[in-house]
Amino acid sequence: MLHIGIVACSAEGAALCYRTICVEGAELLGAYNHPEVSMHGHNFADYVKCIDKQDWVGVAELMLSSSEKLAKAGADFLIAPVNTVHQAFDLVAHRSPRPWLHIAVEVANEAKRHGYKRLGVLGTRSLMEGPVYRDTLKAAGIEHRVPAAEQRERIHRYIFDELVHGNFQPRTQAYFTELIRGLKDEGCDAVVLGCTEIPLLLTQEQSPLPMLDSTRILARAALKKAIEG
Repeated sequence: MLHIGIVACSAEGAALCYRTICVEGAELLGAYNHPEVSMHGHNFADYVKCIDKQDWVGVAELMLSSSEKLAKAGADFLIAPVNTVHQAFDLVAHRSPRPWLHIAVEVANEAKRHGYKRLGVLGTRSLMEGPVYRDTLKAAGIEHRVPAAEQRERIHRYIFDELVHGNFQPRTQAYFTELIRGLKDEGCDAVVLGCTEIPLLLTQEQSPLPMLDSTRILARAALKKAIEG
């Protein structure tokens, strides 16, 4: 099996990704079995500073630094269980010592398997307003919608003030449920949880739309690649 390298950013998203690989690996391979996994993460504050300044070159340098460390640790390929930093992906991929799976590409692939035509996208302000899902979904022939500007700002603050700290409040869950209901009213047939902590806030039963959990989708894609070699 191939060795998976996880480029960590926020603790909650990286931990959920790692846990998914280990737990679902055992389901596929037998008790206690999963591919070899290494993880490296820079100080999250360094990422946040770059994201706040829209400094995608700075984000890319952090990702490349992690990729080099993981390559030296023996990783065969890399994943980053955080959506926003994929805005720097084109600055990373051609310089990386190892190939990557792209989180939005894996989500788009999953959406196509289900036949979804229009996706709501939730995530950080940069993620919802930037090209990561817009361009990837367009290339896959899938429409997308995001909440209004005031809602995008509120979502962004919930993510950075609560979710990345492992703080999951019922009022925040209720707000996200209403957001998803609004996206359903706009004709969306599924919603992308494009912040890797949102899956820890919401269950499928609480969502008015089918959820595309980017964290677990990426983890499962990495698991499949590692097993198939």
